[in-house]
Amino acid sequence: MNFTRWSARLPGTQRRAAARTDTALSPDRRSDGSVPAARAEQLTDEDPPPPDVPSVDELPVRDVLDRVPALVALLHGPEHRLAYVNDAYVSAFGRRDLGARAREALPELDEPGLFPLLDQVQRSGRPRTLKSRKAPDGRSYTFTCTPVAETGDDGRDGRGGRDDRGVLVFATDVTDHAEAAGRLRASERSQRETAVTLQRSLLPQKLEEPDDLRVAATYHPGGTEAAVGGDWYDVITLGGGRTALVIGDVMGRGVRAAAVMGQLRTAVRAYARLDLPPHEVLQLLDGLAAEIDANQIATCVYAIHDPNEGRLVYASAGHLPILVRDENGTVQRADEPTGPPLGTGGWLHTSGSIALPPGSTAVLYTDGLVERRDEDLDEGIAALERALSGAGGTPQVVCDRLIRSAGVTPDHDDDVAVLVLQHPARRGAEAELFRNAALELLGGVEAAPRARAFASGVLTSWRFPTDLHDLGVLATSELVANSLQHGTPPMRLRLRRTDRRLIIEVTDGDDHLPRRRRAEPGDESGRGIAIVATIATNWGSRRTPGGGKAVWCEFVLQKP
Repeated sequence: MNFTRWSARLPGTQRRAAARTDTALSPDRRSDGSVPAARAEQLTDEDPPPPDVPSVDELPVRDVLDRVPALVALLHGPEHRLAYVNDAYVSAFGRRDLGARAREALPELDEPGLFPLLDQVQRSGRPRTLKSRKAPDGRSYTFTCTPVAETGDDGRDGRGGRDDRGVLVFATDVTDHAEAAGRLRASERSQRETAVTLQRSLLPQKLEEPDDLRVAATYHPGGTEAAVGGDWYDVITLGGGRTALVIGDVMGRGVRAAAVMGQLRTAVRAYARLDLPPHEVLQLLDGLAAEIDANQIATCVYAIHDPNEGRLVYASAGHLPILVRDENGTVQRADEPTGPPLGTGGWLHTSGSIALPPGSTAVLYTDGLVERRDEDLDEGIAALERALSGAGGTPQVVCDRLIRSAGVTPDHDDDVAVLVLQHPARRGAEAELFRNAALELLGGVEAAPRARAFASGVLTSWRFPTDLHDLGVLATSELVANSLQHGTPPMRLRLRRTDRRLIIEVTDGDDHLPRRRRAEPGDESGRGIAIVATIATNWGSRRTPGGGKAVWCEFVLQKP
């Protein structure tokens, strides 16, 4: 084949002139002090002339292509008939019949998908490249298809029609690179799986189930890289029918952020057992975050739901506002107070509250759900409000709908955590399982027999079995007696039943919390709390927001 009749139009190159002209130094530049002149002065008539360097066009093209380690094939005409294959191609795939169509002569190009590409190159006259495609021999190649046109003897294009065009297929073996890239991707997947496993292991494996709330949560790790974030959430039953809910976000990514998140979550559970107000919990977390890592900043919102109050009391450390949707679909955004993130120090957090009546749904979330690089954060929160307004169903259904509406996909660039809680509106037979009764304890010691009579009548009307009725009356008597002896007015007795437990609570105006102690045989007092702790499933005490305290106990009901 006559290769001089073909001109390959490689991308980004131009044909050079067939002959190079030597440029001689002019005499006036040999003494101007420049570096070229200095070099020229070193040449004398006795020095041998430099050897002639052949131009590229003078090189034997076929010999060059035959020695190229890459695979080369030349196809001609609209049917892509084989005009040439080099030695490397023959070594890789064996000899081929020249003149045959490419589909019959070069079947190995079908699997990488080159045949449609050949037509595109010939029609457009522009080169195309397929990177790292696996061929039937098991090796990976990068294929470059370049248009070539037949030329005349003077170097100019001939007819230039479509029938005169050919395609030069140039395949570079990139197997080692492809395998290295595959190993790197596998390593990244393994590291990501490890990081995500760590992240998920630090999150609650199963959410606690409060009596009065229905909760669901979801977590989506961001992106495809190994550096997961520090988003977290938790649900903590405090006893006495109250529930703590928390969600937070440790700034940064990677194992370090996940480790800090795990420490903060553990600390929150410990502080929650103290039954402190939300702002006091955040105050403790703020100091702990600074001790863990002064350079690590975290946001957090901690909320407590009390079914007797029908409100969500919360405190926020730089976190996004809680959203609450009522039965009619109206969404309310929790207002201030919001303090700085955890770990900044020097700030006194305060608590706020938002109504959570029966039939309402509250959403706690991290910034990955609403923050986008191309829009303002308030726009993202407003979009979430609109999505929540039309989201009905169970908490898990609401979670899924909010995730979809925000466009969160597996390759989302940030972690997303969402916690949804619902306060169901119970009606009919279900409402009979959730009852409340309260009595103001007025007067002196005569309040004790009135409290016992009140508790006995209520427990009888709630149709509790005799043994539970008697235990409830005894616990009421001891709690009221303890409040009358050590507390101050106003005093109040509250009985509450759910589908799972009976709760008895006494509040008074003194903020000194009782503690269980061992009474000596000669002591006339100190046995009340010990008796309550013995007969009840659980008991506890806390300070109330307006001053004073609440002491409670609960009995788990037997399932029918």
